[in-house]
Amino acid sequence: MSSDETPNVPTPRNSREAVREKAQQVHVQQSRARIMRRIIIGAVGIVAIGAIATAVTVAVTSSVSEPTMSPKGMDGDGIVVHNVTDVNAETVPSTPTPTPNDAGETAEPTPEPTASPSAVDVHIYVDYLSPGAGEFERANARQVAGWIDEGAVTVTYHPVSMLTASSNGTKYSLRAAAAAACVASYSPEEFYPFNHELLIDQPEVDSGGRSNVELADLAVAVGVNDPKAVRECIEDEDFLSWAKDATSRALEGPLTGSNDLALTSAPMIVINGEAYVGALDDPAEFSQFVLTVASDTEATPTPTPEPTTTPAE
Repeated sequence: MSSDETPNVPTPRNSREAVREKAQQVHVQQSRARIMRRIIIGAVGIVAIGAIATAVTVAVTSSVSEPTMSPKGMDGDGIVVHNVTDVNAETVPSTPTPTPNDAGETAEPTPEPTASPSAVDVHIYVDYLSPGAGEFERANARQVAGWIDEGAVTVTYHPVSMLTASSNGTKYSLRAAAAAACVASYSPEEFYPFNHELLIDQPEVDSGGRSNVELADLAVAVGVNDPKAVRECIEDEDFLSWAKDATSRALEGPLTGSNDLALTSAPMIVINGEAYVGALDDPAEFSQFVLTVASDTEATPTPTPEPTTTPAE
Protein backbone atom coordinates (compact mmCIF):
# COMPACT_ATOMS: atom_id res chain seq x y z
CA MET A 1 0.00 0.00 0.00
CA SER A 2 1.40 3.32 -0.93
CA SER A 3 1.80 6.23 1.42
CA ASP A 4 -1.03 7.99 -0.32
CA GLU A 5 -3.40 5.22 0.76
CA THR A 6 -2.56 5.43 4.49
CA PRO A 7 -5.78 6.21 6.45
CA ASN A 8 -6.07 9.60 8.21
CA VAL A 9 -5.75 8.28 11.75
CA PRO A 10 -5.08 10.86 14.50
CA THR A 11 -1.92 10.45 16.45
CA PRO A 12 -2.12 9.54 20.13
CA ARG A 13 -1.18 13.08 21.08
CA ASN A 14 -4.01 14.57 19.05
CA SER A 15 -6.50 12.06 20.48
CA ARG A 16 -5.65 12.93 24.07
CA GLU A 17 -6.00 16.63 23.35
CA ALA A 18 -9.37 16.08 21.71
CA VAL A 19 -10.63 14.07 24.64
CA ARG A 20 -9.30 16.63 27.10
CA GLU A 21 -10.99 19.42 25.17
CA LYS A 22 -14.23 17.48 25.07
CA ALA A 23 -14.02 16.84 28.81
CA GLN A 24 -13.41 20.50 29.45
CA GLN A 25 -16.45 21.37 27.39
CA VAL A 26 -18.59 18.87 29.30
CA HIS A 27 -17.22 20.17 32.61
CA VAL A 28 -18.03 23.72 31.63
CA GLN A 29 -21.52 22.69 30.60
CA GLN A 30 -22.09 20.78 33.84
CA SER A 31 -20.75 23.67 35.90
CA ARG A 32 -23.08 26.02 34.12
CA ALA A 33 -25.99 23.62 34.73
CA ARG A 34 -25.14 23.34 38.44
CA ILE A 35 -24.93 27.10 38.73
CA MET A 36 -28.28 27.52 37.00
CA ARG A 37 -29.87 24.88 39.27
CA ARG A 38 -28.51 26.65 42.32
CA ILE A 39 -29.83 29.98 41.06
CA ILE A 40 -33.27 28.50 40.35
CA ILE A 41 -33.43 26.68 43.70
CA GLY A 42 -32.30 29.82 45.49
CA ALA A 43 -34.89 31.92 43.71
CA VAL A 44 -37.65 29.43 44.49
CA GLY A 45 -36.54 29.32 48.11
CA ILE A 46 -36.57 33.10 48.37
CA VAL A 47 -40.05 33.26 46.86
CA ALA A 48 -41.31 30.54 49.21
CA ILE A 49 -39.81 32.22 52.27
CA GLY A 50 -41.30 35.52 51.17
CA ALA A 51 -44.73 33.94 50.75
CA ILE A 52 -44.56 32.30 54.17
CA ALA A 53 -43.40 35.53 55.78
CA THR A 54 -46.22 37.43 54.09
CA ALA A 55 -48.80 34.89 55.25
CA VAL A 56 -47.50 35.02 58.82
CA THR A 57 -47.46 38.81 58.77
CA VAL A 58 -51.03 38.97 57.51
CA ALA A 59 -52.21 36.47 60.11
CA VAL A 60 -50.47 38.26 62.96
CA THR A 61 -51.62 41.66 61.76
CA SER A 62 -55.25 40.57 61.41
CA SER A 63 -55.30 38.98 64.87
CA VAL A 64 -53.23 41.53 66.78
CA SER A 65 -53.12 44.86 65.01
CA GLU A 66 -56.84 45.16 64.27
CA PRO A 67 -58.69 45.86 67.55
CA THR A 68 -62.19 44.61 68.18
CA MET A 69 -64.76 47.22 67.18
CA SER A 70 -66.46 48.58 70.28
CA PRO A 71 -69.71 50.54 70.51
CA LYS A 72 -69.66 54.14 71.63
CA GLY A 73 -71.18 55.22 74.93
CA MET A 74 -71.02 51.77 76.54
CA ASP A 75 -68.47 52.18 79.31
CA GLY A 76 -68.41 49.06 81.43
CA ASP A 77 -70.15 47.22 78.56
CA GLY A 78 -73.47 48.87 79.40
CA ILE A 79 -75.66 51.79 78.36
CA VAL A 80 -77.45 54.09 80.79
CA VAL A 81 -81.13 54.73 80.02
CA HIS A 82 -81.97 58.35 80.87
CA ASN A 83 -85.66 58.43 80.01
CA VAL A 84 -88.34 56.24 78.53
CA THR A 85 -91.11 58.76 77.96
CA ASP A 86 -91.53 57.59 74.37
CA VAL A 87 -92.30 54.01 75.37
CA ASN A 88 -95.88 53.37 76.48
CA ALA A 89 -95.96 56.77 78.14
CA GLU A 90 -99.59 56.40 79.09
CA THR A 91 -98.77 53.37 81.27
CA VAL A 92 -95.79 54.83 83.09
CA PRO A 93 -96.83 55.61 86.67
CA SER A 94 -95.92 58.87 88.30
CA THR A 95 -94.91 59.30 91.91
CA PRO A 96 -97.88 58.37 94.11
CA THR A 97 -99.85 61.41 95.30
CA PRO A 98 -101.56 61.80 98.69
CA THR A 99 -105.21 60.76 98.88
CA PRO A 100 -107.75 62.05 101.40
CA ASN A 101 -108.82 59.76 104.25
CA ASP A 102 -112.22 59.37 105.86
CA ALA A 103 -111.59 62.24 108.25
CA GLY A 104 -110.89 64.63 105.43
CA GLU A 105 -107.17 64.60 106.08
CA THR A 106 -104.64 63.78 103.45
CA ALA A 107 -101.99 61.13 103.51
CA GLU A 108 -98.47 62.04 104.45
CA PRO A 109 -96.83 63.56 101.37
CA THR A 110 -93.92 61.86 99.69
CA PRO A 111 -90.70 63.68 100.65
CA GLU A 112 -89.12 65.61 97.83
CA PRO A 113 -85.61 64.47 96.89
CA THR A 114 -82.69 66.71 97.79
CA ALA A 115 -81.12 68.97 95.21
CA SER A 116 -78.36 66.51 94.31
CA PRO A 117 -79.56 63.05 95.30
CA SER A 118 -77.77 59.80 94.59
CA ALA A 119 -80.13 57.52 92.71
CA VAL A 120 -80.35 53.79 93.22
CA ASP A 121 -77.80 52.09 90.94
CA VAL A 122 -79.48 49.37 88.86
CA HIS A 123 -77.61 47.15 86.40
CA ILE A 124 -79.59 44.70 84.27
CA TYR A 125 -77.64 41.98 82.45
CA VAL A 126 -79.93 40.71 79.72
CA ASP A 127 -79.82 37.90 77.16
CA TYR A 128 -82.40 38.53 74.46
CA LEU A 129 -83.14 34.81 74.07
CA SER A 130 -83.60 34.20 77.79
CA PRO A 131 -87.24 33.52 78.75
CA GLY A 132 -86.50 34.92 82.21
CA ALA A 133 -85.30 38.19 80.69
CA GLY A 134 -88.55 38.53 78.78
CA GLU A 135 -90.55 37.63 81.88
CA PHE A 136 -88.79 40.28 83.96
CA GLU A 137 -89.28 42.95 81.30
CA ARG A 138 -92.98 42.27 80.89
CA ALA A 139 -93.59 42.31 84.66
CA ASN A 140 -91.37 45.23 85.66
CA ALA A 141 -90.99 47.54 82.65
CA ARG A 142 -93.81 49.82 83.76
CA GLN A 143 -92.51 50.56 87.25
CA VAL A 144 -88.85 50.69 86.18
CA ALA A 145 -89.76 53.23 83.49
CA GLY A 146 -91.54 55.33 86.12
CA TRP A 147 -88.54 55.22 88.45
CA ILE A 148 -86.21 56.28 85.63
CA ASP A 149 -88.39 59.26 84.73
CA GLU A 150 -88.61 60.26 88.40
CA GLY A 151 -84.83 60.14 88.74
CA ALA A 152 -85.18 57.56 91.52
CA VAL A 153 -82.93 55.04 89.77
CA THR A 154 -80.09 54.96 87.28
CA VAL A 155 -80.61 51.94 85.06
CA THR A 156 -77.80 50.48 82.96
CA TYR A 157 -78.52 47.65 80.53
CA HIS A 158 -75.76 45.17 79.67
CA PRO A 159 -76.47 42.98 76.60
CA VAL A 160 -74.90 39.52 77.02
CA SER A 161 -75.05 36.26 75.08
CA MET A 162 -75.21 33.21 77.33
CA LEU A 163 -77.59 31.26 75.05
CA THR A 164 -75.65 31.56 71.80
CA ALA A 165 -75.74 27.80 71.27
CA SER A 166 -79.54 27.60 71.73
CA SER A 167 -80.77 28.89 68.37
CA ASN A 168 -80.24 26.12 65.80
CA GLY A 169 -76.81 27.41 64.83
CA THR A 170 -77.87 30.99 64.03
CA LYS A 171 -76.24 32.45 67.18
CA TYR A 172 -79.28 34.63 67.75
CA SER A 173 -78.35 35.49 71.33
CA LEU A 174 -74.97 36.81 70.20
CA ARG A 175 -76.33 38.63 67.15
CA ALA A 176 -79.13 40.28 69.14
CA ALA A 177 -76.64 41.55 71.73
CA ALA A 178 -74.46 42.93 68.92
CA ALA A 179 -77.52 44.56 67.33
CA ALA A 180 -78.41 46.21 70.65
CA ALA A 181 -74.86 47.57 70.79
CA CYS A 182 -75.31 49.02 67.29
CA VAL A 183 -78.42 50.89 68.40
CA ALA A 184 -76.69 52.04 71.60
CA SER A 185 -73.75 53.32 69.58
CA TYR A 186 -75.60 55.15 66.79
CA SER A 187 -78.95 56.01 68.39
CA PRO A 188 -78.74 55.76 72.21
CA GLU A 189 -82.10 57.50 72.72
CA GLU A 190 -83.78 54.57 70.97
CA PHE A 191 -81.93 51.84 72.84
CA TYR A 192 -84.66 51.35 75.42
CA PRO A 193 -87.54 50.85 72.95
CA PHE A 194 -85.36 48.49 70.88
CA ASN A 195 -84.37 46.58 74.02
CA HIS A 196 -88.01 46.50 75.14
CA GLU A 197 -89.28 45.13 71.81
CA LEU A 198 -86.59 42.45 71.70
CA LEU A 199 -87.67 41.25 75.15
CA ILE A 200 -91.45 41.37 74.95
CA ASP A 201 -91.50 39.64 71.55
CA GLN A 202 -88.82 36.99 71.92
CA PRO A 203 -88.23 33.98 69.70
CA GLU A 204 -88.46 30.57 71.31
CA VAL A 205 -85.31 28.97 72.71
CA ASP A 206 -83.84 26.51 70.16
CA SER A 207 -85.46 28.39 67.28
CA GLY A 208 -83.54 30.34 64.66
CA GLY A 209 -84.70 33.72 65.94
CA ARG A 210 -84.63 36.90 63.88
CA SER A 211 -82.24 37.30 60.97
CA ASN A 212 -79.86 40.28 60.88
CA VAL A 213 -82.15 41.92 58.33
CA GLU A 214 -85.12 41.49 60.68
CA LEU A 215 -83.14 42.89 63.61
CA ALA A 216 -82.26 45.91 61.47
CA ASP A 217 -85.89 46.28 60.42
CA LEU A 218 -86.94 46.34 64.07
CA ALA A 219 -84.35 49.02 64.85
CA VAL A 220 -85.66 51.17 62.03
CA ALA A 221 -89.25 50.56 63.18
CA VAL A 222 -88.55 51.97 66.66
CA GLY A 223 -87.25 55.16 65.04
CA VAL A 224 -83.47 55.06 65.33
CA ASN A 225 -81.46 58.04 64.20
CA ASP A 226 -79.22 57.39 61.18
CA PRO A 227 -81.06 54.20 60.16
CA LYS A 228 -78.58 53.53 57.35
CA ALA A 229 -75.62 53.37 59.75
CA VAL A 230 -77.58 51.24 62.22
CA ARG A 231 -78.67 48.83 59.49
CA GLU A 232 -75.14 48.44 58.14
CA CYS A 233 -73.80 47.90 61.65
CA ILE A 234 -76.34 45.17 62.39
CA GLU A 235 -76.21 43.39 59.04
CA ASP A 236 -72.39 43.51 58.91
CA GLU A 237 -72.22 42.23 62.52
CA ASP A 238 -69.78 44.98 63.49
CA PHE A 239 -70.05 44.34 67.23
CA LEU A 240 -70.27 40.55 67.22
CA SER A 241 -66.77 40.13 68.69
CA TRP A 242 -67.47 42.85 71.24
CA ALA A 243 -70.64 41.06 72.39
CA LYS A 244 -68.72 37.82 72.82
CA ASP A 245 -65.92 39.55 74.75
CA ALA A 246 -68.35 41.52 76.91
CA THR A 247 -70.07 38.28 77.91
CA SER A 248 -66.71 36.72 78.81
CA ARG A 249 -65.83 39.73 80.95
CA ALA A 250 -69.17 39.49 82.76
CA LEU A 251 -68.71 35.77 83.38
CA GLU A 252 -65.25 36.39 84.81
CA GLY A 253 -66.43 39.29 86.98
CA PRO A 254 -66.55 41.43 88.88
CA LEU A 255 -69.67 42.88 87.30
CA THR A 256 -69.91 46.61 86.77
CA GLY A 257 -71.86 47.94 89.73
CA SER A 258 -70.54 45.32 92.15
CA ASN A 259 -67.38 44.41 94.00
CA ASP A 260 -67.34 40.64 93.74
CA LEU A 261 -70.27 39.43 91.64
CA ALA A 262 -69.92 37.51 88.37
CA LEU A 263 -72.57 36.72 85.79
CA THR A 264 -74.23 33.40 86.61
CA SER A 265 -77.53 33.70 84.74
CA ALA A 266 -79.49 36.02 82.52
CA PRO A 267 -81.21 38.14 83.43
CA MET A 268 -79.13 39.21 86.40
CA ILE A 269 -80.23 42.37 88.19
CA VAL A 270 -77.77 44.12 90.50
CA ILE A 271 -79.06 46.84 92.84
CA ASN A 272 -76.41 48.96 94.56
CA GLY A 273 -74.01 46.02 94.27
CA GLU A 274 -76.48 43.36 95.47
CA ALA A 275 -77.98 40.70 93.20
CA TYR A 276 -81.76 40.34 93.13
CA VAL A 277 -82.72 36.71 93.71
CA GLY A 278 -86.51 37.07 93.97
CA ALA A 279 -89.26 36.22 91.51
CA LEU A 280 -88.75 37.74 88.08
CA ASP A 281 -92.48 38.08 87.44
CA ASP A 282 -93.39 39.76 90.75
CA PRO A 283 -93.04 43.56 90.52
CA ALA A 284 -94.08 44.00 94.17
CA GLU A 285 -91.27 41.74 95.38
CA PHE A 286 -88.77 43.45 93.12
CA SER A 287 -89.94 46.88 94.28
CA GLN A 288 -89.58 45.85 97.91
CA PHE A 289 -86.04 44.61 97.27
CA VAL A 290 -85.12 47.92 95.63
CA LEU A 291 -86.61 49.86 98.56
CA THR A 292 -84.78 47.72 101.10
CA VAL A 293 -81.40 48.12 99.40
CA ALA A 294 -81.99 51.84 98.78
CA SER A 295 -82.80 52.46 102.45
CA ASP A 296 -79.10 52.08 103.22
CA THR A 297 -78.30 55.09 101.03
CA GLU A 298 -78.91 58.53 102.47
CA ALA A 299 -80.66 61.28 100.51
CA THR A 300 -81.88 58.86 97.86
CA PRO A 301 -85.13 59.61 95.98
CA THR A 302 -86.19 55.99 96.23
CA PRO A 303 -89.36 54.59 94.74
CA THR A 304 -91.91 54.88 97.54
CA PRO A 305 -94.57 52.39 98.64
CA GLU A 306 -98.20 53.32 98.77
CA PRO A 307 -98.70 56.36 101.06
CA THR A 308 -99.98 55.72 104.55
CA THR A 309 -102.87 57.65 106.08
CA THR A 310 -103.01 59.52 109.36
CA PRO A 311 -105.64 58.03 111.74
CA ALA A 312 -108.48 60.36 112.67
CA GLU A 313 -108.49 61.50 116.30
